[in-house]
Amino acid sequence: MLRAATQDDLDTIRRLRNQQANREVSINSHEISADEHAAWWAKTSADPSRRVLIYERAGTTAGVVNFFDIEGSTAAWGFFLDADGLAERGETLPAWIEVMRDAASYAFDDLGLDVLTGEVLEHNTVVRQMNRRFRFTEGTPEVRSADGREVTVIPISLRKQDRRHQRTS
Repeated sequence: MLRAATQDDLDTIRRLRNQQANREVSINSHEISADEHAAWWAKTSADPSRRVLIYERAGTTAGVVNFFDIEGSTAAWGFFLDADGLAERGETLPAWIEVMRDAASYAFDDLGLDVLTGEVLEHNTVVRQMNRRFRFTEGTPEVRSADGREVTVIPISLRKQDRRHQRTS
């Protein structure tokens, strides 16, 4: 289930984002400070081209989905899961599939998008494989400098008509 994030979710969002597993596969890999996080929320929560959603699984916060650059029929997205908590419960793969399915449904059915874009790091082969499973296509890789390191970023996109899971109701 996806729901809109609120001020009450800020500590949880920061805790999940700062998990080592999430930082290792993010363009910006540094640990997010409380001040940096508060500034991000202040800007994000006032931006009509953004949506921050909490992914809940069995009543527990299990991840965060970000939609940004929402303009007309296009937007970009990214997400991160509670890597530690889901691993402890043996729920990582089912949660991952569920959040991708729910996020795609939200993008195309609720936001009315025709194209959803994003980015993945080249070395994140597991996510790249899952993206392909959901019919995202990869664009031309680009090398960037972030947090004192060079990373290769691959753009991804999914068109509404190519998506894997569609709502039947």
